[in-house]
Amino acid sequence: MFDKLKTLYSSLTIRNYRLFFMGQGVSLIGTWIQRTTMGWFVYRITGSAFLLGLVSFLSMIPSVFVSPFAGAWADKWNRLHMMIATQIAFFLQTSVLAILVLSGVINSHVQYPLLILSLLQGVIEAVDAPFRQSFVIDLVQKRSLLPNAIATNSAMFNGARLVGPAVGGLLIILFSEGVCFAINAISYLPVIVSLFFIKITYPPQLPDSESTLKKIGEGFKYTWHKIPIRFLIVNLAIYTIFAMSYTTLLPIFAKDVLKGTSGTQGLLMSTSGIGALIGSVIMASLSNIRSMPKRLVYSSIAFAITLIAFSFSGVVTLSLALMVVLGFFGMQIMASTNTLIQSVVDDKMRGRVISLYTMSFNSMAPFGSLMMGSLSSKFGAPRTLLITSVFFMLWSLNGLRLIPGFIKGIMRMLVRNKNTEIYRVKTLETGLGG
Repeated sequence: MFDKLKTLYSSLTIRNYRLFFMGQGVSLIGTWIQRTTMGWFVYRITGSAFLLGLVSFLSMIPSVFVSPFAGAWADKWNRLHMMIATQIAFFLQTSVLAILVLSGVINSHVQYPLLILSLLQGVIEAVDAPFRQSFVIDLVQKRSLLPNAIATNSAMFNGARLVGPAVGGLLIILFSEGVCFAINAISYLPVIVSLFFIKITYPPQLPDSESTLKKIGEGFKYTWHKIPIRFLIVNLAIYTIFAMSYTTLLPIFAKDVLKGTSGTQGLLMSTSGIGALIGSVIMASLSNIRSMPKRLVYSSIAFAITLIAFSFSGVVTLSLALMVVLGFFGMQIMASTNTLIQSVVDDKMRGRVISLYTMSFNSMAPFGSLMMGSLSSKFGAPRTLLITSVFFMLWSLNGLRLIPGFIKGIMRMLVRNKNTEIYRVKTLETGLGG
């Protein structure tokens, strides 16, 4: 039994990854408390579906402009030092938010500080994401451990997703939204401390006269000409804007469709976390990436069908059951995409390609949120969700015909990068570091 668990979470045998996992695990619970709270808080003080989408838009749109630069920097800067800097920045930004909400400065009549802080959060996240994703290989050192490390990270993320929203919904009822924001600020401290204990030696940087803009251009060119990566990034962008953006409408479904409270919204998000956690455990059990191309396409189709069913549901129990399914297949989509990209990409291009990966998620999400908020104001949340889900289903069905060529492209890249063991390996290597 112990040996099976050791194989299932083999990346945790690496000291650096284990430290990061523990600190990040606490921080992510706070993050999910805030995500649940923010949507409820905005909709409560404004009653506006448009402003609900606008806040989400502002927190993600900086990725369009900042992430390409961050990706180029991630290929040459010390990623550990940058991770420490971004976590401290998150702590300061969230602390200011908590103070302004608790003091009543942000209220039903004054919302502009909330919009400014959301934009600032988006800037920090745009810098953080490429460094964070590229940081995984620094922590585990071995490419063969990448699938397990990404899946384990997803398990941590979704475990927090299971706990955080339910706790957030309860804290709103017992205390206030400001208390939830304060708890999130405090939760950044463990990850900051854990990063100071991580030991990574980076090779000395050689003098480089090439401009950042040229490096960004090389990243775009590389991504466009590598067909598997191009498909993965475009597919993620479509998924984000037309499917994953349904989360923007959850406060409306919880309050207006299901006639519930903040606790209902918390339960919806937590049950999604149950499905995602189950999915991440299954992903962690995979010893190679062989099944991931088909898994990605089939999961996209299943996600779209489930989302259509959710748009028709007016019953809490059925909606909660459908959220479990959405969480499961959504996790399969995200983890498969991330693992495939990180498995096939050249090391020297990793940061730049990862920045485009995060852009395809973070830069499309604000447009999706804005679109969902605007359409919901005109047609209502259920009808809006139905329309966007049908579009995503048609796109995903088209992906079925692309699978054979997609798999061949992945194999060619793995052979070129001398990384075929990640496709064929039977048993994951376990780390020896303590």
